Amino acid sequence: MAAAWGPGGLQRCVVSPSGRHSASLIFLHGSGDSGQGLRRWIKEVLSQDLTFQHIKIIYPTAPPRPYTPMRGRISNVWFDRLKISNDCPEHLESIDRMCRELTELIDEEVSGGISKRRILLGGFSMGGCMAMHLAYRNHRDVAGVFALSSFLNKASAVYQALQKSDGVLPELFQCHGTADELVLHSWGEETNSALKSLGVSTKFHSFPSMYHELSKTELEQLKSWILTKLPGETGKHNE
Repeated sequence: MAAAWGPGGLQRCVVSPSGRHSASLIFLHGSGDSGQGLRRWIKEVLSQDLTFQHIKIIYPTAPPRPYTPMRGRISNVWFDRLKISNDCPEHLESIDRMCRELTELIDEEVSGGISKRRILLGGFSMGGCMAMHLAYRNHRDVAGVFALSSFLNKASAVYQALQKSDGVLPELFQCHGTADELVLHSWGEETNSALKSLGVSTKFHSFPSMYHELSKTELEQLKSWILTKLPGETGKHNE
């Protein structure tokens, strides 16, 4: 594991594969967190690091910016928004700027010899929303997308972009706690249904009594899904 700075100025925490690197996973944290913080949280929940024999995990940190839901205080967030709700306009200027910065991170992996089809994008909460914008509006040739406790706004630019799409879209793996009081379970369900209606192959897993958090069962299911999308070179699920 190492911390480094990305080409666009994004700091990131990297967990290297134990064997030969043949795939990459970009895992985006929730609002106010950091790449290092997300990695630590996952390690606490699993009682060990999330690691793979052949997959490099990159945990970038969002740059600090004023965040409207915190009355304009500075926070590490991927984009700004008027409020945490699915019925307000998206702040597309900040979303698009971050898509450009994260694209540089993807391009860096490709330059290092990793095919786009061997790259997964995902995240927790705001990070999952950012990953859906990044994949479905800009990088439809990645291996897949995952969104944990996340949602898209009702009039999201993602939906508008997919109405004009053709060809195969990356599969979405979504998880949500039924007791989530910050990002409502119904928002996650609506997002999943809307994406499915626009041609995205989706998997949606509900976790009874789970709040706005990560659980061990959820992360273990995510790990299994990751290995189906990014199998080892032999085609077997390398641990």
